[in-house]
Amino acid sequence: MYSQIGILTGGGDAPGLNAAIRAVVRTAVGEFGMKCIGIEDSFEGILGETHTVKLTTKSVSGILPRGGTILGTRNRGSFVKMVDGKPTFTEMPIAEALANLDILGIEALVAIGGEGTLAIAEQFHKRGFPVIGVPKTIDNDLAATELTFGFMTAIDIATEALDRLHTTAASHDRVMVLEVMGRNTGWIALHSGVAGSADIILIPEIPFSLDSVVEKVLAREKSGSRFTNIVVAEGATEVGGAEMYKDAEEMRLGGIGDYIRRRVEEMTGKESRCVVLGHLQRGGSPNAFDRMLGTNFGACAVRALASGETGKMVALQAGSIVTVPLSEACANIKNVAVDGQLVRTARDIGISFSAPKASKMGEEATFEVRTQGS
Repeated sequence: MYSQIGILTGGGDAPGLNAAIRAVVRTAVGEFGMKCIGIEDSFEGILGETHTVKLTTKSVSGILPRGGTILGTRNRGSFVKMVDGKPTFTEMPIAEALANLDILGIEALVAIGGEGTLAIAEQFHKRGFPVIGVPKTIDNDLAATELTFGFMTAIDIATEALDRLHTTAASHDRVMVLEVMGRNTGWIALHSGVAGSADIILIPEIPFSLDSVVEKVLAREKSGSRFTNIVVAEGATEVGGAEMYKDAEEMRLGGIGDYIRRRVEEMTGKESRCVVLGHLQRGGSPNAFDRMLGTNFGACAVRALASGETGKMVALQAGSIVTVPLSEACANIKNVAVDGQLVRTARDIGISFSAPKASKMGEEATFEVRTQGS
């Protein structure tokens, strides 16, 4: 049994982080008599002049509904360097961090974060330091867990935005484009698009054709629906094209929504507008589901540590919280299945993914054509 554990949050903020922190502290202190040290600013807080804070049940009181993270976070840091275009772990900061953990009297670590944070946590485990990971990402793209907290709140926010855009689009006979987060996967765009009655959903997993986008807009016009709502993930690409960046040096995605707006307006003559939700999807209070999931993950992470597990991540599978190896958790990104149930449902109710016609693209486009008109 550990007498003192550390807690940190890494990567982009997500609704539910404070719920997870609160659950870790309340479970560690109340159930197992452990002391808790919060590490500020992710792993950077245990480098150089360390930045930590003592966490008690009193200090985490009232944080359950709060957005952000009371510990601070970083999505860039000293532990990973790009070598020949590939992320590579550097030994020096890891060795320094391990030495500082020893000085601080931290015997085990709960690391709350996404793919990058968990990959760093795995490096600590490989060097013999006990660690348990808690999955967090609004993108819901970690393959080892069915859901991550923050995702459901992000869907709520994107769906509300689509609801609001729907009324203004209908009032002005416009094409409205909503750009949402999703670098490699289209989970937010897909779920909010179905829930928010989008006419076109564009996701990274299905490269789109502008001709197909325009065809859908004009078909709606011909049928009497003189407006169109489009939701696009920031990482979506045109067939044969590449991701768009507003800051290529920083690898910061952005611009696909405005590109679609401009091209649709040029090709159809219809007035078009673009809204980029950006960090609105990350901020603010978590919904009830994300509070519950964050709490469940946090409590189960401490129980896993107390039972002697290490090098694992808590995960939601078949409705239960289980643990999986960190190596498995970080191995693959969970992509939207292009022939999956929700994509099929979207097509069944008339939503277009604007894939090219089969005659232009071969087998990759057959699904769009096969379900057309259903």
